[in-house]
Amino acid sequence: MDEYRIEHDSLGEVRVPADALWGAQTERSRQNFKIGQERMPMPVVRALVVLKKACAAVNGRMGKLNAETAALISQACDAILAGGYEAHFPLVVWQTGSGTQSNMNANEVIAHLCARLDPEAKVHPNDHVNRSQSSNDTFPTAMHIAAVTELQERLFPSLEALVATLRRLEVENWDQIKIGRTHLQDAVPLRFGQELSGWRVMLERAAAMLQESSAGLRDLAIGGTAVGTGLNAPEGFGEAVAEELSALTGHYFNSAPNKFHALTSQDALVYAHGALKALAANLMKIANDVRWMASGPNCGLGEISIPENEPGSSIMPGKVNPTQCEALTMAAVQVMGNDAAIGIAASQGNFELNVYQPVAIYNFLQSTRLLADAMASFNTNCAAGIRANSAKMEEHLRNSVMLVTALTPSIGYDKAAKVAQKAQKERTTLKEACLSLGFLSAEEYDRIVDPTKMV
Repeated sequence: MDEYRIEHDSLGEVRVPADALWGAQTERSRQNFKIGQERMPMPVVRALVVLKKACAAVNGRMGKLNAETAALISQACDAILAGGYEAHFPLVVWQTGSGTQSNMNANEVIAHLCARLDPEAKVHPNDHVNRSQSSNDTFPTAMHIAAVTELQERLFPSLEALVATLRRLEVENWDQIKIGRTHLQDAVPLRFGQELSGWRVMLERAAAMLQESSAGLRDLAIGGTAVGTGLNAPEGFGEAVAEELSALTGHYFNSAPNKFHALTSQDALVYAHGALKALAANLMKIANDVRWMASGPNCGLGEISIPENEPGSSIMPGKVNPTQCEALTMAAVQVMGNDAAIGIAASQGNFELNVYQPVAIYNFLQSTRLLADAMASFNTNCAAGIRANSAKMEEHLRNSVMLVTALTPSIGYDKAAKVAQKAQKERTTLKEACLSLGFLSAEEYDRIVDPTKMV
């Protein structure tokens, strides 16, 4: 039989694995919620721990903890944040909807680490680590800390790197003229650099939306305690903790002006994830454009080449597929699904508390991580190696009947349509069709239909 120790909580005795740093409430959750394999994300755990450190510092300054206890809690938090204790946070997402058990998991691990650091100290998970707090304000606070941190430190660097690659490609391909397409049909010419600039601005606009929409995530529920009243928390606690967190994380946080709203609503998460969905939609469009333009090698559009990273088929030798595009679009699909889950979760919960918080933050952080990683992979393994196939672009440009659009101001829409229809039906060039119809001379046609003047 595995070794265990006896822990106690308000419901009685609990057997806990002997080497575990968690206590009775964590163990009860571990036993009672054997649902799925999705663990509480480590960014949430780290956010809870840095929050406990900030609360200990403020409690110490406000006289709610003695200096020794506050310092010991801070030391234990630093040890966890340094890494190596991930196995002591075993709880799944599918637990209480308030995240109470994950809050207690953090409290218990910190308290047990304090005992290891100083066996004489008596640090209690609730009385000391959780002083001036409730799970109802700590968990939504941790959600916001984790969301802001992951956006700023993980997603934006990947996004900015991809934007930089597109900006480079835009400059390099500015003089390359190609046929445009609307409705998957030939349209008028444009510069390949102009097409790339559209992709770049899509990502820059998404970044601006994310920065603007994440402002609400900087408002923290801490200080509201159980239902928003701030019971058992000293006056000014929320403001002081927000200031402490800003210093500890390097990201600005603010005490939510209305704690009742902060506990019961997840609108800030919904709003920010909407911007993540917009980014996903733009990435889906860019990835699809790339794989269309790279289709071939002999029977597709073939207007660009992309890096050949791995064999594409188990049966067709030599086949190479646009796998980075496929991975990016699958990530985008997952984000779109996550958005639906977050929206539904935010609409639920009764009275003073939303009780769908773990699933909401799980999906938000998954979206952030997926997009960050997928953009980094796409950038390194695909976008950075995009090369224009000038010969194919010029061939498509010559063959497009939509160059006829340049004739409209000179011969009118109806005559131009006849030229296009004749060329298409007889499989001739536009010039041949126009001359045979007698609408223009060869010199006039060459002067008017010049792709370099159409972009």
